Amino acid sequence: VKGDTLRGWRAEGVETSWKIHARNKKSLCIDFRHEGAMDLIRRLIPGAAIFIESFRPGSLETMGLAPDELQRIEPKLVVARISGWGQTGPYSHRLGFGSLVEGFSGFAEMNGYADRAPLLPPMGLADALTGLTGAFACMTALREVEINGGKGQVIDLALLDPIVNALGPQAANYRLSGKKRERMGSRSHLPGPRNVYRTSDDGWVCMSASTQAMAERAMRVVGGDELAEDPRFKEPAARVANGDELDRIVGAFVAQRTVDENVRFFEQAEVTIGPVNDIDRLMRNEHVHARGLLADYPDPDTGQFPTHAVTARLSETPGSIRAPAPRLGQHTRQVLSRAGLTDKQIEAAIASGLAREST
Repeated sequence: VKGDTLRGWRAEGVETSWKIHARNKKSLCIDFRHEGAMDLIRRLIPGAAIFIESFRPGSLETMGLAPDELQRIEPKLVVARISGWGQTGPYSHRLGFGSLVEGFSGFAEMNGYADRAPLLPPMGLADALTGLTGAFACMTALREVEINGGKGQVIDLALLDPIVNALGPQAANYRLSGKKRERMGSRSHLPGPRNVYRTSDDGWVCMSASTQAMAERAMRVVGGDELAEDPRFKEPAARVANGDELDRIVGAFVAQRTVDENVRFFEQAEVTIGPVNDIDRLMRNEHVHARGLLADYPDPDTGQFPTHAVTARLSETPGSIRAPAPRLGQHTRQVLSRAGLTDKQIEAAIASGLAREST
């Protein structure tokens, strides 16, 4: 038994992805192909708040665990169904991973440079957006149950949907103009300057001066009133049309200073600029440490495992990292006991191979 795919993604022999995404969780290991598996899963449903599944559409129904059956057992249950393409539609039966929908959605075609291939993101962007959207949807559904006294709901969430939503007005822009968005690298279709610029110490800074007031301030800092009043750059549409020349001017100015010198210089002028950090600079950054953005937690394999801290900062009920990611089946006995199984029944389930525990 191998468990979640994330357990196999390792760096220097350590399951880094699993240790990040499975912290604070418990691991119950059940053999779904065992004849008693579905009955055992039904024992876990009463009192549960959320049931999350990411099988291909129709799999729950085949197993006899269709949402209406689950909610017959627990009427308040929120069932979140996550799939590549959704529970409905002509593509619902297709296999789906985040990379596929990042391409399908139009994101990759927008990402990169016009004279090069489209770019997929180097991390699980679609998966992350779906996770955040799914969490919000589940909390919304739970509010209906807990505050309004409603019943449980079924959430149909495709990996495709959140990333299409994140593209913003692209569909409207295309319908109104009839033009596709050209890949522009780090530049924006909105007025700039907005790009990354190389520094004298071979690093990079990113500038975003998309509002008119900020753009005027940036150009005065770079080239004085002459540049700010230049007809090629004075109005937003002109800056878009002359983006190459504007980037050349700003880039030449930035290239005279190091990353840190540029940040200090432009911040004093109240122009929005920042470093393009690699992971080393990020982990050493004073603001990151002051905010507690990164945290180490005790881990049986590495001693101290570095990860991001709990993101949302709630004033009255702050989150915390309470436990490391579990070994496969580490909490099998504990979870089954809470579901009402006796010690004898748990021993029988483990002995038969229906349930497994870590050794």
